Amino acid sequence: MHRRVTALLLLVIAGFLGGLVLTGRMRSASDGAAEPPAAPPAQSSRPGAPAAASPLPDLTGVAERAIASVTNISSTQIVRRSNSPFANDPFFRDFLGDDPFGYREQRAQSLGSGVVVSPDGYVLTNNHVVREQGAEVKEVRVVLPDKRDLLARIVGVDEDTDIAVLKVNASGLPTLPWGDSSKLKVAEWVLAIGNPFQLNQTVTLGIVSATGRSLEGRLATYEDFIQTDAAINPGNSGGALINARGELVGINTAIYSESGGYQGIGFAVPSNLARHVMDDLIKYGEVRRGTMSGIWLQWLTSDLAERLGVKSTHGVLVIRMDQRSEAFAAGIRPGDVITSFNGTPVDDGSHFMRLLSDSKIGSTVTLGLVREGKSFSARVPVVKSTGSTRRR
Repeated sequence: MHRRVTALLLLVIAGFLGGLVLTGRMRSASDGAAEPPAAPPAQSSRPGAPAAASPLPDLTGVAERAIASVTNISSTQIVRRSNSPFANDPFFRDFLGDDPFGYREQRAQSLGSGVVVSPDGYVLTNNHVVREQGAEVKEVRVVLPDKRDLLARIVGVDEDTDIAVLKVNASGLPTLPWGDSSKLKVAEWVLAIGNPFQLNQTVTLGIVSATGRSLEGRLATYEDFIQTDAAINPGNSGGALINARGELVGINTAIYSESGGYQGIGFAVPSNLARHVMDDLIKYGEVRRGTMSGIWLQWLTSDLAERLGVKSTHGVLVIRMDQRSEAFAAGIRPGDVITSFNGTPVDDGSHFMRLLSDSKIGSTVTLGLVREGKSFSARVPVVKSTGSTRRR
């Protein structure tokens, strides 16, 4: 009897202890589920670590507002064309002189885009949209997004930057706010808006591929382009390049293409430059720029730099001079390489032209030069540009 009671007591104690163990496990599981989740591992702060993926920005509102300020532009021109079968051959043009085959006049039309920049009707576009070189402009018309077709007056054009300013008789027009193009960063989102192939108010998305781009004078004399991969095609010229805040940061100007269509390389005149040109054209009827008279320049190549004793292709080569010029009197000679401008290193010919053009007329600048491997400096006065600074 005593043994049975003892065995029963042991069974009760064992069951009680088992219940404690099971309850403890269940409580542990329950408590664990109720605890806040463990913090995610800290992201690496080392340079170059990939950032967390972020969704693309919603630019629908920005595009909707911007479209209302982008116009369609058509220009009717009279173009004088040669009857000669050799008209496109430079050898025969030089040999024959005045064309003995005569000329004919043809009516031509160019199409492009423009941007309304003031409520009272000032419109920015490209010079090449308004007129071909040597053509006589008969009429320029601006078609607004609300379908109004207005006759435009040419306020002024600047071939050096390929910018033109038009004026239409209208008021209360929607405009784009100006952006500061100097603050653009590579890989920043941008929208290109224009009328490619007469497809009105077309919007394309891309990024800033590069800033301060120079093409060695192939597009304009004064080159400081924004490069973008936003799709730009024929008809986009003169249209708006805007940032993600809806600000105008550039005027679309050209594309690089081997096919005639989009290949991911487009160029725009920065808004800061376009605004300066516009203000001068409205105020003075011309763009006031500084220059050095009687000096001809050429971009440096690696071969030229080596022969001239220059360590790199940064700089610009003086290839010819007028002996009556201030630059000649200051000691500059053909074969010299200009390497700095008032202490600022010169990247290339376009950079030098920008620095010179932006200089105050009547001031004196200090140029750093290299001649036969030796460095020296010269002080040269800046005069008003009359087209005397030439490039080959």
